[in-house]
Amino acid sequence: MLKQARVEVGLTQEEIAQRLHTKKSAISRMENHAQDIKLSTLQNFAHILGKKLRVQLVQKTQL
Repeated sequence: MLKQARVEVGLTQEEIAQRLHTKKSAISRMENHAQDIKLSTLQNFAHILGKKLRVQLVQKTQL
């Protein structure tokens, strides 16, 4: 989802990394293994892309 959003706006991982003051490898990890990412980091990533982050709690479906 993060990679798709970045590609849609035409930014490279390097450009995102520079704006987030981090390394390209950190952006790659976020895009490919999106685990334990700070909410504030996701908000900043979304802001750079000109997007808004929305967090939503939903009911679990029972199997």
